[in-house]
Order: sequence, then C-alpha cells, then structure tokens
Amino acid sequence: MDSMMKSMTGFGRGESSDGIHNFSLEIKTVNHRYNDIVLKIPKYLNYLEEKIKRRIKNRISRGRVEVYINLEYISESAMEVKVDIPLAKAYKAGLEIVIDQLDIKDEIKLSHLLCHSEIITSERKEMDEDTTWDCLSNALDMALDRVIAMREEEGTILKKDMESQILKIENMIIEIEKRSPLVVEEYKEKLKERIEELLDEGYNLDDERLNNEIAFFADKSDINEEIVRFKSHINQFLQTLEEKEPVGRKLDFIIQEMNREINTIGSKANDLVIGNHVIDVKSELEKMREQAQNVE
Repeated sequence: MDSMMKSMTGFGRGESSDGIHNFSLEIKTVNHRYNDIVLKIPKYLNYLEEKIKRRIKNRISRGRVEVYINLEYISESAMEVKVDIPLAKAYKAGLEIVIDQLDIKDEIKLSHLLCHSEIITSERKEMDEDTTWDCLSNALDMALDRVIAMREEEGTILKKDMESQILKIENMIIEIEKRSPLVVEEYKEKLKERIEELLDEGYNLDDERLNNEIAFFADKSDINEEIVRFKSHINQFLQTLEEKEPVGRKLDFIIQEMNREINTIGSKANDLVIGNHVIDVKSELEKMREQAQNVE
C-alpha cells in the first residue's frame, strides 16, 4: 500500500502492448465511504475481473474506482471463422432436389447458401490468460501509478489546508479559554448591582445566599473540561495527519468529537463573546468535515 495522505479524487491512463495485444486503460476515482470498484471491460475479459480488483485493492483502500479497459489485437484478428462444409453440401443437395422436383429453371449460387448463417460462423479465439494478464497488468499498474500520484498531490494540499484551519480553531479555543473566567466575574458584578438595587428597594439579602448563587453559576458555566478535551482532539487530529495509513474515517470521527465539545461549550458558557467564537469554530469544523470526506 502506498503511504502518504491522499485525497480520493484522481485520474490516470495506462497503455501496454506485447505485439499481440494493445491495452488502453483509464481509471477515475472519486470519494465514497467504502472501496467501490466498477469495471467497464469487454465481456470476453470478465475472467480477469477478480485479478484486476485485487490489484486495485492493494493500491487503493477507499473511494469509488471506475476502470475503463479497451483491447485491440495488433497482429491478427481476434475472431476465428469456421466453415461447415458438410452442412453446405447438405443445403446444396437439398436445393438441387427442389429445383429438380419443381422443374425450376435456375442455378444454385453462393448467395443461396450464405442465407443460412450456420454454414459460416465466427467466434472469438481462445485467449492465453497469462499472456493477456501480463500485458493488461502493465497498463493497469501505469494507470494506478498516475492516479495515486494525483491523489497524493491533492492529499498534500488538503493536509496543508486542514493544518491551517486547525490552527485557526486552536487560537479560537485559546480565546474562549481566556474569556471563560471573566464570564463568572461579570456575572458576579451584575448580580451585585442587582442586589444593590434590591437593597435600595428594601429587600434583605445575605452574603451567604449571594455566594451560593455565584458558586452555582460558576459550576454550571464551567467549560474547563470541554476545553481540555477539545485541545486533546486538536493534538490527535494533527498526529493523525502525519500517519501513513488511510486516515479519512479517523479524521471525520475526530471532527465529530470536536463538534460535540464546542456545542457543549456554547450551551454552558452563556456568554455572547464565547458564543461568537463558538459559531466561528463550528464554521471552520464544517469546512474541515467536507475536506475530510475526500481523504482516503
């Protein structure tokens, strides 16, 4: 299996000739949840279908792979013509009887015999499987090399984009982390202002009740655990980008986990500034999710 992060989009052509066969082959790949291989080949090559699929699966682990194969014979026709002489003689004898018995003034011509398709037939010559596969596999490998090169090139671009986006998200999370303690302080100040208003109006409120209210709010709006987990997901995401195995599904899963954490942060924080950061993070995560869906 080829290493390096790849996209699932690619295209490649391959050709091979051995003096008998001339194979031309095209491979097109697009994103797909699984490894879906579709072969468009002449029926008389169907016996090679499993070999072709195995060769592709050894190189491509995920995505829809469409393969178009064309075969031309160079030295001679692939068809063999057979003539059934005994049958032709029998038809001729039958026609002579008809002419004689019905006293028809006519001659038997070749065209009369050719009306019967059984006399001259054609069928495809038996192919040597090993020779055919050797030539076809050369064209297949050439096309696969080019497809994978394109997938690696696009994968490198995707990787750089996602590294840039995850850095943006990390900076946003840092801003949320800085803002988090201020939320409790601002709530405390607003609560004090409200209490002073109530005291002016004659209400009697004790400090213990005030402290309990602040502690309850602080506990309810505490997002430290979510921030710690989110940062852990960021590190895991960056490490996954460096892995040599196909990582598309893993990246998609990590993004789902980051989405879960940022949604919890948004619902717990109860703060406009943090809420705006949450929206920005979710927007970047959505872009990354779309990109991850095109990673092998």
